Amino acid sequence: MADGYASAVWDARYFWLQLTLADLRSRWRGSFFGILWTLIQPVGTTLLLSLVFSKIFHTPIREYAPYILSGMVIWDFAIASSTAGSLSFVQADAYIRQCKQPLAIYTLRTVLTNLVVLSLASTGLIAWVLVVMPETFGWPWLAALAILPLLVLIGWPLATVLAYFATRFRDLPYALALVFQAMWFVSPIYFKEETFRGGGLDALVDYNPIFHLLQIVRAPLLHGAWPTWENYAYCLGLALALGVIAVVVGSKVEKTMIFYL
Repeated sequence: MADGYASAVWDARYFWLQLTLADLRSRWRGSFFGILWTLIQPVGTTLLLSLVFSKIFHTPIREYAPYILSGMVIWDFAIASSTAGSLSFVQADAYIRQCKQPLAIYTLRTVLTNLVVLSLASTGLIAWVLVVMPETFGWPWLAALAILPLLVLIGWPLATVLAYFATRFRDLPYALALVFQAMWFVSPIYFKEETFRGGGLDALVDYNPIFHLLQIVRAPLLHGAWPTWENYAYCLGLALALGVIAVVVGSKVEKTMIFYL
């Protein structure tokens, strides 16, 4: 069954690719700076935050700014893919009513749109590190490319599961905002990893999949080092678990989703 579903998703590739391109075009339509906002917004926010946090943590801005920026672009992807992904079926109800396609293509569309935005925003991070921290450049940088497929493998099933539930329980996006706010405080996104060490909070780092995702990028770009096997293991384990949940939930409820739109 899973093979047949995957085949149906692939057969509809021209459809969901066009939907993704349409989302990207509409995202900046009518904007003066257009696609440049993917750089202006995260870089501007990073500079403001780094001025404050660099003083609090006594860290030079040249080192702390890319730390914040790397956390921001991945965190923004996670929030956008989850929150917008949970509404994917509701927003695509016109297509769902008229076209018999796998529902997962609509969450894939959302995830791919946000992946393009993340890729564009990441150019600011790469440029900063190359100019300010060129000593980190080397072969380990290739490991950072793994973040793109990993984010799809994690974000797509997560968005799909959330979309199944949000179609029936429309309050879910509001609850997600609270959940992500709580996760922000217990994850080393803007706060330095050392903040959680030595105070009995090591588990918030060691067993936090967000930390391991961030390390896929931070270890190569900011330290010139290869990510550890634990980083990959946690990310792949999370992707596998979410994938299984998405398949199980989808097999039970996908055919009835139309009645809740």
